[in-house]
Amino acid sequence: MRALPWLYLAAAFVFIYLPVGALVLFSFQGGGLPVPPFDGPSLQWYRDILGDGDVMAALGHSLAVALASSSVAVALGFCAAYGLARHVLPGSAWIRGLLIAPLTVSYLIIGLGLLIVIQRAGIGLSLATAGIGHVVINLPLCFAIIYAAMGAQQQNAERAARDLGASEAKVVLLITVPMLAPAMLAAFFLSVTLSWDEFIIVFLLTRFDVTLPVEIWSMLRSGLSPRLNAIGSLVFLVSVAGVLLLELLVFRRRR
Repeated sequence: MRALPWLYLAAAFVFIYLPVGALVLFSFQGGGLPVPPFDGPSLQWYRDILGDGDVMAALGHSLAVALASSSVAVALGFCAAYGLARHVLPGSAWIRGLLIAPLTVSYLIIGLGLLIVIQRAGIGLSLATAGIGHVVINLPLCFAIIYAAMGAQQQNAERAARDLGASEAKVVLLITVPMLAPAMLAAFFLSVTLSWDEFIIVFLLTRFDVTLPVEIWSMLRSGLSPRLNAIGSLVFLVSVAGVLLLELLVFRRRR
């Protein structure tokens, strides 16, 4: 009976990581199809995608949108969390609920709503509009993470700083932001991860300059290829790198 939990854990890990393992394995396939038997290892598909201008451009677009939208979402989430945690506002509970509510809404509905608003406003579809969409979906998450980290410890330090004559701007910049840095970094890296592989909103809110998930979707229409496995492996590598960076910068620092 003692082995049963370990067997369950092993089965869970196999269920989660077997598709990723197959993806990475057949990205080194020497043949033209990512199916058994394995013919490799070969790096030809990595050389192929690294030399593909469209794929590299889409990769750069994904990074730009993820980093820019996550930075804006964290900044707005911090302002909202600070305002609601440090000031008594009428209907603050309702405001918090409205800020978190988009987490329960499908990305398809959010994307369609943004598409209608943007077209009514006469704004052309671009990477900037995709970034706006990512701010909309990531802002509630950033707000929830930062608001949850605002406890009595930060509030007491802020009061002490004010008693010593610090201005409100100095209190925020020198006390609040450094103390909330782990939560803000966690919100930022999680937003980057979610924005990095988001498809629906980018598909609806861009036209010519697309991100990597949209580029992968367009390539899928011509059938499976080891090139897709190589691209997926690179995306997985970037996601893992983000998680490791989060571990090194945030969680290890807190311990």
